[in-house]
Amino acid sequence: MTQLSYEDFKVRADTVQAQIALTCIQAGRQPSEVELLAVTKTHPAFVAEYAALYGLRAVGENRVQEAVGKRPQCRATIAWELIGHLQSNKARQAVEYFDRVQSVDSEKLLNHLDRAAAAVGKILPILLQINAGKDPAKFGAEPEDAEHLLTVALGKSALRVDGLMTIAPLSDDPDVARRTFDNLRTIRDDLAARAGVPLRELSMGMSGDMAAAIMAGSTLVRVGTALFGTRETI
Repeated sequence: MTQLSYEDFKVRADTVQAQIALTCIQAGRQPSEVELLAVTKTHPAFVAEYAALYGLRAVGENRVQEAVGKRPQCRATIAWELIGHLQSNKARQAVEYFDRVQSVDSEKLLNHLDRAAAAVGKILPILLQINAGKDPAKFGAEPEDAEHLLTVALGKSALRVDGLMTIAPLSDDPDVARRTFDNLRTIRDDLAARAGVPLRELSMGMSGDMAAAIMAGSTLVRVGTALFGTRETI
């Protein structure tokens, strides 16, 4: 069980926010342009309450089934976002338990989410996950398929496309993450211009590569380890 007091969490969150602010200044950006998403996967429901008490808007979870068990236990009002791979057969539960799905990477999944959201009268915010690092170990649509995926998504009446998401390949070379994030920014700018939509959200960067992501234009960094410590295996 995670042994973490709120006071300890606040110290960690303050440190991460200070890192975000410093990197924003170095990048010529306003710190308010980058949101901290607390990744609570494999940690107990009470850490989501910590995030809410601290003032964060949302927490991120990797698996639908974990959120199904944890969200009802959370007594705080906070948004829940799915950041892990979503199988089409879990689309209905994802619509029910999440306020936004960041990991939409196929036309098939778009169809399932649109039907599930329409069935409950909900407009579901989504991000399109793009494999901007061309990493065979990562999920996400290939960059060359991004325009088609966006076109399909914009045609779904029960979905709202907020932007794009990516995960950098695991590498000891920091340039790998930097190139990945720069690539997603370029893809976003191109798609937004072509489609005439803002695609404001760029969800990229985690505890280990947050600075590179912010320098490249990230609007949302997904941080777990730096806030909650090493994750449990469940």
